[in-house]
Amino acid sequence: NDAPIIGVLAQELRSSRTSQRAYIAASYVKFLEAAGARVVPVMINQAPEEYKKLFNSINGILLPGGGVNITSSGYERAAKIFYELAIEANKREDYFPVWGTCLGFEQLIYLTSGKNLLTNTETSGLALPLNFTKEAKTSRIFQAFPAELMADLSSEPLTVNSHNWSLAVLTHNKNDELRKFYKVVSTNTDGNVEFVSTMEAYNYPIYGTQWHPEKNAFEWSRPYNPHSPSAIRTTFYMAEFLVSE
Repeated sequence: NDAPIIGVLAQELRSSRTSQRAYIAASYVKFLEAAGARVVPVMINQAPEEYKKLFNSINGILLPGGGVNITSSGYERAAKIFYELAIEANKREDYFPVWGTCLGFEQLIYLTSGKNLLTNTETSGLALPLNFTKEAKTSRIFQAFPAELMADLSSEPLTVNSHNWSLAVLTHNKNDELRKFYKVVSTNTDGNVEFVSTMEAYNYPIYGTQWHPEKNAFEWSRPYNPHSPSAIRTTFYMAEFLVSE
């Protein structure tokens, strides 16, 4: 498909400074457009029929980072519908990728397991190198990454972490649904808890990063967002992978 259209899910906005009730951060739109995709906003609190109609007119969906409830919110309800439609479509060999970043990653964990299994971690506002698992060699996400970029990713702080909750590796390994569904591609630690930082489903084009690939190239407001050449390349290789899916 030379003209992919990817939905980006909106989320609740709680602000006294605006009457707007939902938003999508521009960096996710830029991230996808930089790799040649067109972007469609997926608004919250729509009827299931509307979501089904939209599902049939897009080629994939990105569940972005943010700060809403993964067990009861407009974001969660929409994500659940798209997740279930994607599973059904992929079973019929109708390819439909789902990507979760940060909050979106956490949402995928909840949708797959049916439980909130997250652990509190000291991981808000820092960049980390990735600890690749042996599964990384066969992962789809990193397949096209050059060897030198993989080396940089594993030795330099190129991945922005902006979360207070994580999926502990121990929790993943103990939970049947998660262990059978997701391959753990990389982990990180806050010094106390080893957590999953990149994952992909074994049998579906469903992917999650607890870190933010879009921030390196497109967000400048935080001093911990890395902007080195390798950091920028990481953004574009991740975007290219998702859009090529």
